Amino acid sequence: MNNNELIGYEKIERFNPERTAKLEEHYRAILQLLGEDPNREGLIKTPKRMAKSMQFLTQGYNMDPMEILLSARFKEDYRQMVIVKDIELFSMCEHHMIPFIGKAHVAYIPNGYITGLSKIARVVEVYARRLQVQERLTTQIKEAINEALHPLGVAVVIEARHLCMCMRGVQKLNSVTTTSDFVGAFERGETRMEFLNLIGTNLH
Repeated sequence: MNNNELIGYEKIERFNPERTAKLEEHYRAILQLLGEDPNREGLIKTPKRMAKSMQFLTQGYNMDPMEILLSARFKEDYRQMVIVKDIELFSMCEHHMIPFIGKAHVAYIPNGYITGLSKIARVVEVYARRLQVQERLTTQIKEAINEALHPLGVAVVIEARHLCMCMRGVQKLNSVTTTSDFVGAFERGETRMEFLNLIGTNLH
């Protein structure tokens, strides 16, 4: 009996072998340029690990958010607010290739169609798993839901901590960036405030 059988699951990894080999070669060169010895014991497997890790962190390029939303679109005569809040997200800042980590709050008001709740979280994941800026990420989530469901309105708020601000530059450890985007019914102050109150966020 192997370790996988003991803990009750099998680890399955799917990576493009050609892409992995090329990335591994480049990461080996980066280690050398940084003054390290990629042949020392602790770093021998690091270039391959980095190659696989980066493919995982950017796997959103290989996913279609519209396909995800439409795969679970159902007719439903419900015209009240649907909110999925506190969706954890992990993304990579495209300026410094350093992570930013936070949560997304997403709402829409159906107009004849709803989608599976997990699909909202999946759409956040698709766009987060790309090289990003938080502003664009917020808008992309809103636009995908709006295009797929044609709802009466969509609202997205993202709160995130950017490690590029914590680890380098101004080195402000506790700063949080909040972005928002609204369309349709959420452009009305009353509806927008209802959403913000329900997710417990104040926008100034």
